[in-house]
Amino acid sequence: MRTLNATVALILIVGSTLLNAATYKGQKIYMDSCKTCHGGGQELAGSKKQRAWKKLMDNKGEKLVDIHLSSKKASASWEYFKDRSFAKKAKHLEDFLVEYASDSGNVPACN
Repeated sequence: MRTLNATVALILIVGSTLLNAATYKGQKIYMDSCKTCHGGGQELAGSKKQRAWKKLMDNKGEKLVDIHLSSKKASASWEYFKDRSFAKKAKHLEDFLVEYASDSGNVPACN
């Protein structure tokens, strides 16, 4: 019985750590790839509500990619958005943007 309780506790601890890691990874992606154009994380993430970020990030950020690729002002980021690595990292970026959206009540520490 003790081993069962210990196993369940370990799974819960590891699971919660992995869930938080996605937001942290998204914050790192933002800092590395988005901050130069969009400023601090609070500025961009706080510019939309959670539901709006989820819609923009559907299908691995397809709508966000379209917005950037159709804007001449965003031409410096075209290579980044055309790369497959963006699609792989989009979920983490979504977690970050949703976590710190204007209606979340959270403020990122990456300004």
